[in-house]
Amino acid sequence: MAIGDVTAVEGAENVHYVDTGMYDVPEYGSVYVIDGERTAVVDSGTGGDYERIADALDELGIDSLDAVVLTHVHLDHAGGAGHLLAAHPDAQAYIHERGARHLIEPDRLVAGTKDAVGDQWQYYAEPEPIPDERVTRLADGDAVDLGDRTLVAHEAPGHAPHQHVFHDADAGIVYTGDAAGLYIPSVDTIRETTPPPQFDLDQARRDVSTIADLEPEILAFSHFGPRAFDEAFLNGYKRTLMEWVEAVRRKRAELGDDDAVIEHFVDHADEMAGAEVWGERKAAAEARLNTRGCWRIWGRRSRVG
Repeated sequence: MAIGDVTAVEGAENVHYVDTGMYDVPEYGSVYVIDGERTAVVDSGTGGDYERIADALDELGIDSLDAVVLTHVHLDHAGGAGHLLAAHPDAQAYIHERGARHLIEPDRLVAGTKDAVGDQWQYYAEPEPIPDERVTRLADGDAVDLGDRTLVAHEAPGHAPHQHVFHDADAGIVYTGDAAGLYIPSVDTIRETTPPPQFDLDQARRDVSTIADLEPEILAFSHFGPRAFDEAFLNGYKRTLMEWVEAVRRKRAELGDDDAVIEHFVDHADEMAGAEVWGERKAAAEARLNTRGCWRIWGRRSRVG
C-alpha cells in the first residue's frame, strides 16, 4: 500500500480506508470511508493530509458526506474535520462531549499540540473551527445512525479522556482510535501510544478489555490499517503498556532527571520496534511524546524534552 491508496476493508461491505501519508510515512494514517445509506468518514487526519482524503472520496464516487465521526480530538485524528465540513455543507461532526469545545474553538488544542509534537507540526494544518450547530456531542452508548448501519460509541478514556471507540455490530468492526495502540503490520505487533498530558495506564488497559468484550471480527486501527480480531493479540497490548511504563520508571530512578530520561529514549528510538517502519525522525518524535506521557502516572507535570 502506498500513500494515497484507497483499499477495501476485507470482510466489510462498502468500507474502505485511505493511506493519508501522515508524517510522510506510508500507512501511518488510516482514515476510513463508509459508503452506506449515509456516507461517513471515521477520523479526519491532520488537516495537512486533507487532499488525500478528498481524492479518496472522489475515487469512490462520494460527492457529499453526511458524517465525520471522530474517535477523539487529538489533531492527528480530528485536524481535518473542519476542512471536510467546509467542503461538505450537509455533514455533521460527531465527537465525545468532552472534546466538542476543541472543534468549535481549537486555539487551546493547537497550542497543546504544538507543545507536544514539536517540529512535527509541519505535517499539520491549522484546523478550521466548526460551528457549534454542526457538532453532535456523544456520550457512552450513543449511536451514530448511518441508515444501513449504526456506530455505537464506547468510552475509552485511557489514551485521552475525550476518546470513544465505535462499534459497528452488523459489520463486525470496531474503529479503535488509539485505544488499541499503533498496529504495525510489517511485524504484526502493537506499539504503545502514551501521549501527554492525560494518559492513564490503568484505564488504557481497561479500554483494551472494552474492545475485546465487543468481540468484533475486524479491528480498524487509525494507524496502519485494519487487522482481523484476535483476543490474545489484542490483550498483548496490555503487557506492552505495562512494560513500556516500567521501562520509563526504571530509567527515571536510574537517571533522576526527566530531560535525561527523554533523551535516553530518543537516543535509543531506532532500537525500538517501529523505527524501521516510520524512520529515525518519526521514531525519535514518538519516543519523546510517549516518554513525556508517563510523567502523569507519578504525579509529575509533562514538560517539553
